[in-house]
Amino acid sequence: MLSILAACRLSCLLARERLLEGLPGTMKVLLLKDAKEDDSGQDPYIQELQLCGLEATLIPVLSFEFMSLPSLSEKLSHPEGFGGLIFTSPRAVEAVKLCLEKDNKTEAWEKSLKDRWNAKSVYVVGSATASLVNKIGLDAEGAGSGNAEKLAEYICSKPSSELPLLFPCGTIKGDTLPKMLKDKGIPMESMHVYQTVPHPGIQGSLESYYENQGIPASITFFSPSGLKYSLEYIQALSGGSFDQIKFVAIGPSTTRAMAAKGLPVSCTAESPTPQALAAGIRKVLKPNNCC
Repeated sequence: MLSILAACRLSCLLARERLLEGLPGTMKVLLLKDAKEDDSGQDPYIQELQLCGLEATLIPVLSFEFMSLPSLSEKLSHPEGFGGLIFTSPRAVEAVKLCLEKDNKTEAWEKSLKDRWNAKSVYVVGSATASLVNKIGLDAEGAGSGNAEKLAEYICSKPSSELPLLFPCGTIKGDTLPKMLKDKGIPMESMHVYQTVPHPGIQGSLESYYENQGIPASITFFSPSGLKYSLEYIQALSGGSFDQIKFVAIGPSTTRAMAAKGLPVSCTAESPTPQALAAGIRKVLKPNNCC
């Protein structure tokens, strides 16, 4: 039997064919994230939504500034002091990559360091982070957990070391994972390796989108920070049509942030993947009886 997502994708493909045959135009959806090209040269979220007959646009709302890289580089050079690694965002992996490039550690990493880290556990959230972890030569586990809370449950289910897990993270990381590990007596050393700041082009990009595309049928927020930095502009630009927009969250932490702002959440993706998000948006919008 087809899985729910597979059935949805098949239905969406059929819907797209009907659209191309002359049915009313595609619905417009707005994704508040930066573009990440896959092997096909296209952002996988855009690709998946196009398969569903939706016209998606990406607008980046966040920028990242790296910090404490010398300290991170030093810790990466001594895997014997840690029980493993935790990555909950692509930026944390990028920080590791920067350390290797800036400190000329690439050779040492390839010769021995990556294998010494691979002898331990390398925990990740989400397929995007897992892919980046794999690209620097590390074996990721826990990617299917989908969010920090489920990853913490996964880590707690594994045999633990007396050595701390190294957790490179952003300055505004959630408390869920650290608290759950602490409650279970699992040692962890977190360090801030990047900070999140508003993307300088948020206002201009949103104004251009609304001027050229009009009011989107749906808007997806990908993080509490993205919500924080963009909501005011969206409210002003949407005016009286604001209540008509279906607001979607990529995960539970973003859902909680939206609820705290009094924003109605039409859907939370079952996992932070293009397929799950597309299925959720189609269910909310229900065009052409898809999903």
